[in-house]
Amino acid sequence: MGQKVRPIGMRLGIVENWRSRWYARKKDFGPLLVEDQKIRKHIASQFRFAGIPKVEIERTANDVKVIVHTARPGLIIGRKGAKVDKLREELALITGKKVTINIAEINTPELSAQLVAESVAEQLEKRASFRRTMKKAIEMTMQAGSKGIKIQVGGRLGGAEMARQETQMQGSIPLSTLRALIDFGFATAVTTYGSIGVKVWVYLGEAPMDGEDVKHGLNAKARQAPKRASR
Repeated sequence: MGQKVRPIGMRLGIVENWRSRWYARKKDFGPLLVEDQKIRKHIASQFRFAGIPKVEIERTANDVKVIVHTARPGLIIGRKGAKVDKLREELALITGKKVTINIAEINTPELSAQLVAESVAEQLEKRASFRRTMKKAIEMTMQAGSKGIKIQVGGRLGGAEMARQETQMQGSIPLSTLRALIDFGFATAVTTYGSIGVKVWVYLGEAPMDGEDVKHGLNAKARQAPKRASR
């Protein structure tokens, strides 16, 4: 029986950073966690088509810093910053604190697993062929510089009576290698014949090891060490 673990959660503290970065006392931890979820849900509902794969939240005693990663920053900022100012006021009402919003632009959305999953789900809702959609998404991601991608769709594919899963993959996806930078995304396509789940894994390469040659791995130091004189 397979043991399935979310790749991002498995690598937290190793090559991945936490999405919420703050410290709280035990009695405050639960309410702040719910507050983070409300912030993310509000941003997702207001800017559904802005291409937002993740929202990071940092807190101090009286301030909340929200970092919005997006492929289309213009949709969030608006004309002369009108939309982002409105969003700041709405988040201030949710948190009751001063809110700072930073917009981080994603230059290559084809390498973001969440954005790829949302793109595939959007095309499935428009009744596109799931095999052709998956193949096109894989080609675009590999051309953007990915080392591997896997897409899995599940549900009543093509309107079939029985639900099933289909998987397409190209390159390598080393899920068990903790140094591997693997992005994961999930989206749901709501169609007339039922919901179809879309999962995407994107392999971006390996994180460099501290003080060691990445190319030669763990044996780099031993290879560079001076040889002892033979007796």
